[in-house]
Amino acid sequence: MDIRLYYREEGAGFPLILLHGNGEDGSYFAHQTEDFKDQYRVIAVDTRGHGQSPRGEKPFTIRQFARDLRDFMDERGIEKAHILGFSGGGNIALVFALLYPERVDHLILNGANLDASGIRLPVWIPIITGYRWARLQIKFTELLTSGRAGAKLLPAGIRKRLRKKREQAERAFELLGLMVNDPNIPEKRLMNNRNPAFRKMKKLVMAGDRDMIKDRHTRRIAACLPNAELVILHGTHFIAKEEYRTFDRVVESFLRDDA
Repeated sequence: MDIRLYYREEGAGFPLILLHGNGEDGSYFAHQTEDFKDQYRVIAVDTRGHGQSPRGEKPFTIRQFARDLRDFMDERGIEKAHILGFSGGGNIALVFALLYPERVDHLILNGANLDASGIRLPVWIPIITGYRWARLQIKFTELLTSGRAGAKLLPAGIRKRLRKKREQAERAFELLGLMVNDPNIPEKRLMNNRNPAFRKMKKLVMAGDRDMIKDRHTRRIAACLPNAELVILHGTHFIAKEEYRTFDRVVESFLRDDA
């Protein structure tokens, strides 16, 4: 493991790991931490390159984030946990469950998607536009600042500003790339998965009725997952924050259901 993930931990009992969305950090789950700390060992993790977790040198991908979570659990002595993932964190949670099903008890996916086709068009257009623009900025600033020509023709102050602009573009390119290129999970990988631990694992798929993820895409995820429940709440993509009382009641009921 090339980095140590930052995390916030409260409570005691069976571990409940919370995975935030793209560009956010574990503080997104402030309400869930407060509501569940009396029942569970609640751990809100900052993903690689997010919040207070370092970027490190390894790939900036959903699958690497899943491997980071495995290493984090090993380091903390956590053999198995409930895992709740929101948005990009939901994608990490799903990939983690596919790779390490024996490490997951209950799996909760909130606003997750299998690929970019699941994102509504009004949201997708700014994402893909920003991704391509960031790539152009990286190439342009690299051209201007690299080699002898850049060193000779541009004043030091301008070169410094261009390097800063390139760093910002690289950051945007990586973050947006998580939505453009990941997680790319084929439906058949969910439907045809014969791993007993994965099939037995209880799963809850949640989204808002005004979510940025297409309703039919969310429903398709639930339909493809064995032993899965589907709950659509009134609200946006951010139901865990904006409708946290309802959201937490649903999660609590799901986690308590061991029948």
